[in-house]
Amino acid sequence: MRGLALGLMLFAGVASAAPETSKRPVARASADAGTADIATVIPAGPSMAFAATLPEPAISLRPFLRPKAIIERAMARRAERRRGQVCGDPDLQGDVVGYVPGRISGCGIQEAVRLRSVSGVTLSQSALMDCTTAKALKQWTEKGAKPALRGTGGGLVGYRVAAHYACRTRNNRPGARISEHGKGRAIDISGFQLKDGTSLTVLNDWNSRHRRAMRKMHKAACGPFGTVLGPESDRFHRDHFHFDTARYRSGAYCR
Repeated sequence: MRGLALGLMLFAGVASAAPETSKRPVARASADAGTADIATVIPAGPSMAFAATLPEPAISLRPFLRPKAIIERAMARRAERRRGQVCGDPDLQGDVVGYVPGRISGCGIQEAVRLRSVSGVTLSQSALMDCTTAKALKQWTEKGAKPALRGTGGGLVGYRVAAHYACRTRNNRPGARISEHGKGRAIDISGFQLKDGTSLTVLNDWNSRHRRAMRKMHKAACGPFGTVLGPESDRFHRDHFHFDTARYRSGAYCR
């Protein structure tokens, strides 16, 4: 009996602890409602999404037109260079001379030109020579002289010409062979004019602080010219570079 009474008491306690009513379950959002919300955010299709990311078309700038006066001046300069060119090269400015007879046998030039400037570098005096020599001078100017003096005094603007065509023997010695000067195939340069007004000379600057540039110019002439003589060649060339276009079987002669 005691056991039965104890069981009834435990059952009554559990029953009193239980809630009188259960909470009403909360309904989940319908699948249709969720789809509708997503549809308002996601674009209708991939083509619309791609279109939304395209940048606005850029505005094409109108090409800049040079003033007519500038164009006309440039054309006039080109025309002037063509008029003054010799040897078919606008970088060689001067006058066509033609045949130059020699007063002694072995001298003279078949097709001579009188050169005033080469690649923008002015000659201190117009130099008479043939086109082969003029073109060699241009090659040396552009690949040797200008690069050697690029960082000095603003760069090269002029040559001091010591000699060009002259009907004479080598070094003016009696009985010697005709000089290349007497054939229009040589030029002697004794100095260099720089943009800032500085003048360099072979005599004074061969061993000065400009000696490196001097030696570069001397070395670069060996190739464009067949003969290159400088201060260390002999006593006749202490104050100038002698360049000529004579060619030898053994190659260029450079001293």
